[in-house]
Amino acid sequence: MRMVMIAAPGAGKGTQASRIATHFGIPHIATGSLLRSHVERDTRLGRTVRGYMDRGTLVPDRIVLRMVRRALTEAKAAGVGYVLDGYPRTPAQAGSVYQVAAELEMTADVALHLEIDDEEAVRRMLSRSAAEHRTDDTESVIRRRLALYHEVTRPVLDWYAERRILLCVDGMAPVDAVTARVLELLEVVEATPPVDRAPKIPLPALV
Repeated sequence: MRMVMIAAPGAGKGTQASRIATHFGIPHIATGSLLRSHVERDTRLGRTVRGYMDRGTLVPDRIVLRMVRRALTEAKAAGVGYVLDGYPRTPAQAGSVYQVAAELEMTADVALHLEIDDEEAVRRMLSRSAAEHRTDDTESVIRRRLALYHEVTRPVLDWYAERRILLCVDGMAPVDAVTARVLELLEVVEATPPVDRAPKIPLPALV
């Protein structure tokens, strides 16, 4: 099973990705965790990442892509698939990771999209912020994040749909119910993987 996870903030993507990885015995490649791991292990990449973090700037896509490439390479060497969580989020990232995966013969079998409406996403994130005593996730901030998600991610979803590997699941149900439905559908995909219609015109790739 090789897959990417796509979902709006508050949809429970990380939880479902972790459960999917455990069920199929494959690595959960979460880009945020990758960044933290390299920093904690003080790798060469980690030192570069720490520099951006210390300056309070975003880690460039090319750095994240290098980490993703390394993780995909390790998954291939182990003879297993993967769950890619947190990347891609933009058309440029989708084009870049597709090229990397194609070079490794590790392109995704499925792009799983957890569907959730904005009001439920806001409710969940506000509840989480209150539980974690966070003051940065205000309703206005959350709604801006959701607006940005819709703006930049819709083309990515359409692209995966064109390739006929997009799988949409209702993420509004309770967590365990969502997991059960996702695993049910992924078992079918694993038994009969879809034929990936490679894009006629690749999305913009990073250089």
